[in-house]
Amino acid sequence: MGAYIFRRLWLMIPTLIGIMLINFTLIQFVPGGPIERIISQLESDSAATDRITGGGSEVQSGEASIYEGARGLPPDLIEDLEKQFNLDKPAYQRFFIMMGDYFRFEFGESYFRSISVLDLIKEKLPVSITLGVWSTLLAYLISIPLGIRKAVKDGSGFDTWSSGIIIAAYAIPGFLFAILLLVVFAGGSFFQWFPNRGLWSDDFETLSLFGKVKDYLWHIVLPVTASTIGAFATLTLLTKNSFLDEINKQYVVTAKAKGLRDNQVFYGHIFRNAMLIVISGFPAAFIAVFFQSSLVIELVFSLDGLGLLGFNAIVDRDYAVVFGTLYIFGLIGLVVGLISDLMYVFVDPRIDFESRNT
Repeated sequence: MGAYIFRRLWLMIPTLIGIMLINFTLIQFVPGGPIERIISQLESDSAATDRITGGGSEVQSGEASIYEGARGLPPDLIEDLEKQFNLDKPAYQRFFIMMGDYFRFEFGESYFRSISVLDLIKEKLPVSITLGVWSTLLAYLISIPLGIRKAVKDGSGFDTWSSGIIIAAYAIPGFLFAILLLVVFAGGSFFQWFPNRGLWSDDFETLSLFGKVKDYLWHIVLPVTASTIGAFATLTLLTKNSFLDEINKQYVVTAKAKGLRDNQVFYGHIFRNAMLIVISGFPAAFIAVFFQSSLVIELVFSLDGLGLLGFNAIVDRDYAVVFGTLYIFGLIGLVVGLISDLMYVFVDPRIDFESRNT
């Protein structure tokens, strides 16, 4: 197992380089950039200044640089900006410099905010961790018992109507379901049971420990519910199909023929084998819920998380944040893939990746 883990860790390096190279290459064909973004911002600020001053030619000294932006930035200032963003170098040099920094876990600072990329991610993590952890746990707590029940009652009325509800839930777009929750339960047209924004109240720091926990849980009910709906449906059907596949195998018939009770067969043989694929997929399911539709949920519920951070970075052409987060999350995804394989061995020790050649 040690050799397999080492091989997987070693392969992460070229995989990460490939991910970064593809995205870096695509970015080169995207029109605009950080300098164009700065010029556009200066021109819009200058236009606003013109409206305030009545379009006069004389402005205060503090506004001179803004007013000048409407007529184009000086060439020497543009050169300084290009050096600051490393845009004065060829693309291939910028890529190697970037990867060298990233391999040392040096991600630099945001182009437009005086804060490091890592600090930005830490600042947004509470929202994304909340959605990811609670949504994954809720999906597993509901889906596994429901999926097992559906497998045992396969073809019954319970299986039919519950499948209808699950398929309908899966078909509802996440943003529509989130808006529906807001309208019905957060002061829209019906009830004012839950808050419609943020992870905690304004007076959170003044509350007792129990009050803080209660306030936090009160705030996350709607966004976590909206995040769980898609994963819940998929996991339920996966659990059901996994158990049905094991129930119909020959070893189950043999075990029953030997006189074992149904519970002994189910929990002694079927359960472990059927749960292999479900439990081993937990890390990947967590990552999927962690990022899937996070932007939509954050926008609807006014949450400032990683989804909104990535979206704003792309819009602002803040490439330091774009590539920094891409590298970090790409690395996390590769590590999670390895953890998923190790979960197979943990659930079923008969699996041996060591004997594989690749």
